Amino acid sequence: MPYLKIQINQDFDEEKKAEIMDKISKLVAKELGKPESMIMVALETAAKMVFGGTNDPTIFMELKSVGLPESKTSDLSASLCDFAEQHLNVKKERIYIEFANAEKSMFGWKGKNILELFPN
Repeated sequence: MPYLKIQINQDFDEEKKAEIMDKISKLVAKELGKPESMIMVALETAAKMVFGGTNDPTIFMELKSVGLPESKTSDLSASLCDFAEQHLNVKKERIYIEFANAEKSMFGWKGKNILELFPN
């Protein structure tokens, strides 16, 4: 049930947006060892954002997942920043990432919470 939200203060054409979401969805699935069919990605472009007092390209990402281990956040940060630098031309020092380990009872899917669907 991983969810990645990307806010970036740049805009892209629709083809580039689709390409970004497709590639980063695969990356998150690989990094978390989860099927891509369970990964949700939201991309907000042209966000009104400044970082360090400038409106140079910048990104804020939120990655939320049930059972997200703290031990994976460093590797995830490296992978997501590498991706952003390569595909979005945003320097790593202009990227913040918030990681959240969602409790099963606090994440819903298919009209139930995850604890009800997967009690173990």
